[in-house]
This record gives sequence, structure tokens and C-alpha cells, in this order.
Amino acid sequence: MTYVVTTLCIGCKDTACAKVCPVEAFHEGPEQLYINPEVCVICDGCVVECPVDAIFHVDDVPAEHSADVKLNADMSKVYPVFTDF
Repeated sequence: MTYVVTTLCIGCKDTACAKVCPVEAFHEGPEQLYINPEVCVICDGCVVECPVDAIFHVDDVPAEHSADVKLNADMSKVYPVFTDF
């Protein structure tokens, strides 16, 4: 299980969520952040910090954002881990 950053993050890309991640599961793309599902430990910290409510548990991703589950998995392999603390 994991959390997923949906495309609601596009245009915001506030990094407060990534800064509280204890396992560096966030990756930074040009338009939004992504969560690596293989690294996420489901600590809930990122959900609380997201200012646009773009992060959902994989089981709770709204239907209109279902493609974002695969997008996070794919993009976390392409973009670097967020380390700008």
C-alpha cells in the first residue's frame, strides 16, 4: 500500500509534504511531485502537509485520478528523489 500524489498537485508543487517524509519517497518532476510506492511507509505526514489536498491513500484515490496511481509509480523511476531540505 502507498499514498499517491494526484494531478491536483500540478501548478502547486508545494514541497512541505516531501519535507516531512521520513523515507525520501518523494520525487520531483517539472510540474508536480510523485510518491514512490516501493518506498512509502504510509506515515500520513504528507497528507497533513499537502496544501491542496492532492495526496490520497491508494485505496481512496478518486476515480477521476485513478491513472495517477500508475503515474506515480512510473515517474518515481524517471525523476530524482526530492532532497531539497
